[in-house]
Amino acid sequence: MRRMSDAEFLMWTLDADPGLRSDFVNVTVLESAPDEDRLRAKIGAALRDVPHFADRVIPAPLRLAPPEWHPQHDLDLDYHLRKMAVPAPGGMRELLDLTAVLAATPFDRSRPLWEFTLVEGLRDGRVALLEKVHHAVTDGVGALRLSLSMVDFEPDPADRGIEPASYEPPAPDDPVDRTTALDVVTGALGFVLRRQGRMARRAISATTNALLHPQAAPARAADAAALLASVRRQLLITDSARSPLFAPRSLGRRYETFTVPFEPAKNAAKALGGTLNDFYVTGIAGALGLYHQHLGAPVDELRMAMPVNVREGTNTSPGNAFVPTRVLVPVIPKDPVERFAAVRSRLAGLRHEPALGAAGGLSGIMTALPPPVLLSLARVQSATIDFATSNLRGSPVDLYTGGARIEANYPMGPREGVPLNITMLSYRGELQMGVHLDPAAITDSGALLDAMRESFDALLAAGA
Repeated sequence: MRRMSDAEFLMWTLDADPGLRSDFVNVTVLESAPDEDRLRAKIGAALRDVPHFADRVIPAPLRLAPPEWHPQHDLDLDYHLRKMAVPAPGGMRELLDLTAVLAATPFDRSRPLWEFTLVEGLRDGRVALLEKVHHAVTDGVGALRLSLSMVDFEPDPADRGIEPASYEPPAPDDPVDRTTALDVVTGALGFVLRRQGRMARRAISATTNALLHPQAAPARAADAAALLASVRRQLLITDSARSPLFAPRSLGRRYETFTVPFEPAKNAAKALGGTLNDFYVTGIAGALGLYHQHLGAPVDELRMAMPVNVREGTNTSPGNAFVPTRVLVPVIPKDPVERFAAVRSRLAGLRHEPALGAAGGLSGIMTALPPPVLLSLARVQSATIDFATSNLRGSPVDLYTGGARIEANYPMGPREGVPLNITMLSYRGELQMGVHLDPAAITDSGALLDAMRESFDALLAAGA
């Protein structure tokens, strides 16, 4: 058993406001119907191999400590893996509308925090798998680890052997559930005492160091001032969002998809002197600038939220290993080369923000706030953000699940009170983007997609 990190506890607590929920959905489009026994077996493997995927959450009384993850030994796979049909005529629009309805339903908090839905009835014999997971279980990079446990690199791998038709939860070490209320309280109090002991030791160490090295005091004061300024830029923003169009916020969901060819995008980014992420953010920023011009409300810049992965090297371990960042990105000039350079310059400084290193400690402070105060603070901060983006690296080759080839993957990231979240996943020679928007803020999704096509086409041409 493990306790949630402070960041995970923060996301769990914010679920009390439906507008701040942090679950995300991946829309996987399959070329044909999968073998359902093999699909169930793959999910069973993930339940065994991926931390917290088969766990339920046990909160501590009076929020004394973060909740604990406990194995769900009586997990009902039929509850978590559903099947339904998309309405006629079975196009992408009907699939995305159905996904939005399913995603709007909150999780049953007494069960593990995931739900998969197999959707039949799509045109041309295609089938979709909708994977809905709470952000407390994992972040986007960790979700890729989850996905890898469910896919093959060929339709019928020779070494797969005979797979079980269903998942059987492992028997508990102790057949009697001895997790009593007293156990939960005792564990929470022990956690609090250990944390306070660590904090006291750090305080004593810092005080001793200050007494022994008084000459370092000016440098420490400068570091503290830099940290405070960074926290104001990143976590405690006081000015408003920049878009007059995105001011209305609602619980409505609309999903769209968008694709850009991978190799031309990578080559254009290199030719323009930056990274694929620079290319991606520049394309989105340019599209939002065009969208605002189209609706008669031009802006110069917008505030973007973007998670930064803090895993080392090629580590793709599950769980959450990210810190949130905020940055004002220019949506003009319209010239893509000039805008690319301006966006690249803004993004370059993000990883050096002092507040990112202190994010874990700040999460602990925030979770100690009374829930009404925390929710109010989160709502205020979400109102300062115009849009969010995420960038995930997927497979360059075909993947299969249950023998069916995966045609496309569209990740729909959580909005968490923000009008727009665009999440990009590279797969099979494409940058496949899931566009999760608030219809109260973005009233013309067709105009937004047209603006995205114009912006990315201009970037590709500039870097050709």
